[in-house]
Amino acid sequence: MGDPRKRRAKYQTPSHPWNKERIDEEKTLIKEYGLKNKKEIWKMNSIASNLAGQAKKLIALRTKQAEIERKQLMDKIQKYGLLPSDSALKDVLDIKVRDILERRLQTILFRKSLARSVKQARQFIVHGHIAVGDKKVTVPSYLVSISEESNVVFPENSNLSDEEHPERKIEEVKEAMPEKKEEGEKNEE
Repeated sequence: MGDPRKRRAKYQTPSHPWNKERIDEEKTLIKEYGLKNKKEIWKMNSIASNLAGQAKKLIALRTKQAEIERKQLMDKIQKYGLLPSDSALKDVLDIKVRDILERRLQTILFRKSLARSVKQARQFIVHGHIAVGDKKVTVPSYLVSISEESNVVFPENSNLSDEEHPERKIEEVKEAMPEKKEEGEKNEE
């Protein structure tokens, strides 16, 4: 059985480690979503494959318990906004890793413009500057439900709750660069 104090991996590594297309896709996902390492992609991939596996099992079953489990699965998926409310059970098979990565706290923080980049969003979360409702959350991979999305804020005791904080200001693009080019062109004449 193993020691219960030792945590087991909640993901599966790729079956073929040297697949160029998969490696390139993982690199773009890491850059786009500001992930720490490929393990985070594998965790989200495991979530997607577990949902698909559960859906495949429930599609084949016709019992009363299967109906209850179908409803629970669809409620869970709609809670996180992975599928619209009018979707069928077979649509669960179409959920991709990107769909789940879009529901992470780190991504939502960046999409709500509370951070300038996804890396900065990760730093805010890890350093304890983000709360979901009344709870402080320090896990960037926390999956945010649709109902919690509007409650993602800076806690009152955080320095970042002030909109004038230097890390929250969005720098405006300076238009001094074209003027310098024009001055350089005048000097050449």
